[in-house]
Amino acid sequence: MANLFETFMICAFGCSWPISAYNSWKSGSAEGKSLLFSVIILLGYFFGMAGKIIVGNINYVFIFYILNVVFVLLDLAFTIRNKAKDKARRNVTIVSREEELIFAGAHND
Repeated sequence: MANLFETFMICAFGCSWPISAYNSWKSGSAEGKSLLFSVIILLGYFFGMAGKIIVGNINYVFIFYILNVVFVLLDLAFTIRNKAKDKARRNVTIVSREEELIFAGAHND
């Protein structure tokens, strides 16, 4: 019975990760995302998995830990990609604004 409740807990937490990964992929922005938060979540799952291994309680619940880790890693990868995209967009915006100022200044002479 305890394994069943653990499965429900892992599934409840795990429902959000595919949605988060999809939203990260679709949005193309890392606005509001925290790498540290994702790393802490991963550590929690790894500690849970390590605990199951240490006590020798590897059963079907372990599969749900692995699935959650996969989706958190996927979301983390999209977040890293999106942070790079956000940085590139900011650089383009800065260069565009500087070009506008230079162009406007050239016509004011």
